[in-house]
Amino acid sequence: MADGPALPTGATDLMREEWFLGVSIATSLACLVFQDDLFSRLSDPLWFTVVFAWLFTVVLGSALLVVRHADHLAERLKEPYGTLILTLAITSIEVMAISAVMIHGENNPTLARDTLFAVVMIILNGMVGLSLLLGAWRRPEQQHNLQGANAYLGVIVPLATLSLVMPTFLSGPDGQHPSAPRQLVLGILSVGLYATFLFLQAGRHQDYFTDGSNRREPLGEAALHHPPVWPHALLLFAYMGPVVFLVEQLARPIDYIIETLQAPTAFGGVVMAILVATPEAISAVRASIANNLQRSINIFLGSVLSTIGLTVPAMLVISRLYGHPVTLGLEHGDLVMLLLTLAVSIITFASGRTHLMQGAVHLVLFLAYVLLIFQQ
Repeated sequence: MADGPALPTGATDLMREEWFLGVSIATSLACLVFQDDLFSRLSDPLWFTVVFAWLFTVVLGSALLVVRHADHLAERLKEPYGTLILTLAITSIEVMAISAVMIHGENNPTLARDTLFAVVMIILNGMVGLSLLLGAWRRPEQQHNLQGANAYLGVIVPLATLSLVMPTFLSGPDGQHPSAPRQLVLGILSVGLYATFLFLQAGRHQDYFTDGSNRREPLGEAALHHPPVWPHALLLFAYMGPVVFLVEQLARPIDYIIETLQAPTAFGGVVMAILVATPEAISAVRASIANNLQRSINIFLGSVLSTIGLTVPAMLVISRLYGHPVTLGLEHGDLVMLLLTLAVSIITFASGRTHLMQGAVHLVLFLAYVLLIFQQ
């Protein structure tokens, strides 16, 4: 009899803890039912601000809760599977977000490129810098698995170069828009390299992405206190469901700013990048503060790798299906910033140890990136 009230109490606690799912579903229903009324008055500055802020908050909040449930799965499944679930979930949101903006609005050839570049800058400079700086604030150094970092960067550098640097120097008959054969080759290379990396990460080289010095909870009585895995998996997909629809609705005010108010074309990419990077940034910084730098590295380097390895092929496919040409090559200061960031990242993770100064350098590069946005 003592177990009788456990289920209602548990259900009540679940509803109280997951209340934001109701907000997300209610917002989706409101956009579906009152779509014309909501988006027909975007010319009113106050109404535009309310609609944009509300949609952005709900999408970001849902993404944060996706990360929370992915973190719970990570605790149960251990590395590298936990981080892999997190990065794939967030990358899926990114692909859906970029796709929605590309399909819904007028053709914006540089959207995918601007988003990719913004994600790389936010993660490899902002997220890495903040994680290393805060993680090293109370300790002289932090250690990580050098082989794992080398494995990530060994794939990130060629993929970033092929996707964001090489197209600048290979102008086809349509300018910088890659031709169909080049799109096919780039898509195959990206998917092939990423699939090979996942095979090694989840297979024979799992130990590259773990740190033996990290605290491991022994199996036994402590493990019995963990809830089962399936509720977190179901809730993760439950939060991702409304995001698919709401991101498409968020594309409307973003397109309005770009097309009607003549905002910089990079604005859409930066907004998408913030939505993608913020949830993972919080998780990575928390792990670094808890002296689990390996977890942080798996998050931010894994996020960059999945963003380039999966988003580029997805955007090329959408480009062919919907007839929206894409421009991938970076130019001028952006190209220099990307190459500098990749070089500094290789130096940062080359020794297996990190310290406060390295975090400060990455934050300075992030500040330079932000300043360049306003100068363009």
